[in-house]
Amino acid sequence: MDNKKLKVCVIGGGVIGLYLSWKLSELGHEVFVYDRKEEKDLGFKSCSTLVSERIRQFIPRIDDCLENIINSCDINFPKKTIRLNFSPKHLVLDRDKLIKILLDLNKKNNVKLCFGKELKEIPRGFDRVIGCDGAGSFVRKSLGLPNPNMRIGIQVFEEKKDNSCVTKTHLIPSGFTWEIPRGNFVEYGALGEQNEAKQSLDELLDIKDVKKRKYISALVPQGLIIPNNDKITLCGDAMGLTKPWSGGGLIWGLYAADMLIKSFPDFIEYKKQTEKFFNFKIIKGRIANKLVNLFGFYFPYVIPKEMTYDNDFPNFLIAFAGKK
Repeated sequence: MDNKKLKVCVIGGGVIGLYLSWKLSELGHEVFVYDRKEEKDLGFKSCSTLVSERIRQFIPRIDDCLENIINSCDINFPKKTIRLNFSPKHLVLDRDKLIKILLDLNKKNNVKLCFGKELKEIPRGFDRVIGCDGAGSFVRKSLGLPNPNMRIGIQVFEEKKDNSCVTKTHLIPSGFTWEIPRGNFVEYGALGEQNEAKQSLDELLDIKDVKKRKYISALVPQGLIIPNNDKITLCGDAMGLTKPWSGGGLIWGLYAADMLIKSFPDFIEYKKQTEKFFNFKIIKGRIANKLVNLFGFYFPYVIPKEMTYDNDFPNFLIAFAGKK
């Protein structure tokens, strides 16, 4: 670790951006965070914020934003339902409150927060710039890098108390639909190609007043992209770091953020470490996802009815060995 204190610009005030700015400020660096949203709007994003308990390793006071605890997920195939028992368990979090926790940590460390400003170009005068500005990353585009593959995530919320500990999913060709009990709400959603995801979600809801429902949507990137640049880099959704099977990116993004912090200010080393850690996991996840779909639809008897499963870093051989 270089002991020189640097002037750092973090573009993007989401969970990953605010986590990085907080941690880098703790190391004594002068950190600025830019986001086009106003502070009050930072938590608004089409994201379930359903994450494993590993998030406790990174962010304090998680219980302050806890809505529910999820023990398992039922995957519904046409002829069979498979129960995945999560290990570690998953937490349903209030994203607004999670952002508030991170904002408080940034303010205590005197991070300069510059919100409500849409940047037209990458700011000058900084020793390092980190793009954490989401799937449509302005920083990634400014560097001339290609876009990762994109799917769309769509959400609908219904006011209905539900503290059950099981999520439910139905697979579709390009992704899946879901139902998540959030305590005071139930969240319904779909991930996949745009038209298919919307149609599948409408079918899941099975209601006549579809037009009255408030849909929230966002692009979900997939495909690791990190610039070969010693001054500017990417993290989180901006570099397409999401799990191929679920589209979730928070835990993976936090792991990548820690790699960036440990290698900072060496962005080339960060690129090497991140690609080494995630590339095989992404390839394995894509293959496993296709195999699960294949067997689930055409050979369901091959898959056990229940198994223990690590949704962040799954080992499918171990999962199958632990079948019940």
